[in-house]
Amino acid sequence: MSVKDVIKNSFLSNDSFTKTDVEQIVVSLIAALLLGLFIYLVYRVFYAGVIYSKSFAVTIVGMTVLTCMVTLAISTNVVISLGMVGALSIVRFRTAIKDPLDLLYLFWAITAGITAGAKMYLLAVSSSIIMLVVIIIFYSRSSSKSVYVAVVHYTGDDTGDKILQELGKLKYCIKSKTLRGQETELAMEISVKKDDLFFEEKIRNLENVKDITLIQYNGEYHG
Repeated sequence: MSVKDVIKNSFLSNDSFTKTDVEQIVVSLIAALLLGLFIYLVYRVFYAGVIYSKSFAVTIVGMTVLTCMVTLAISTNVVISLGMVGALSIVRFRTAIKDPLDLLYLFWAITAGITAGAKMYLLAVSSSIIMLVVIIIFYSRSSSKSVYVAVVHYTGDDTGDKILQELGKLKYCIKSKTLRGQETELAMEISVKKDDLFFEEKIRNLENVKDITLIQYNGEYHG
């Protein structure tokens, strides 16, 4: 018996690659849809970025179902699986990911679709629960401080020192200082607890201070 006959008898002639179970396919797709909706809800609840992207949230659900479909197609027909590998090898995805945490949700959706397509429902559900617990733990331990970017316009050389004195023991970092004739623009990053903005009134009441603008920063920061 040649190598070709061995492959034909043990691989190509296997009934698992030619038999289609419609009921099992429907169950897998429904499981993938439920897992995708679960990931979507987790993303929506724990989203901490600046602008919520509804299209990305819908992509998570679609990615889970489509990955399940691909897994089902590969596992039921070896010819389709070989063609799928060739087709995916020439496709390039160039979507920019702004938040590194979005990669977690995308990979979570892909792996959930694969496990649902492979009929490993217990693994998919248990892994999703573990991911939810991990996200809850890290979000519950997030810092209680809020970060603001303060932009102050003032005149006079001594006014800048007085502004810094009014900050007291607050943690701050000077980002920029721009001179325009007699006027100075000072941009600072200030970390406060529980949105305690007492310094705003003090700085605004200083002599030679024209205005102060506070911009809350919701992204990631070190400190």
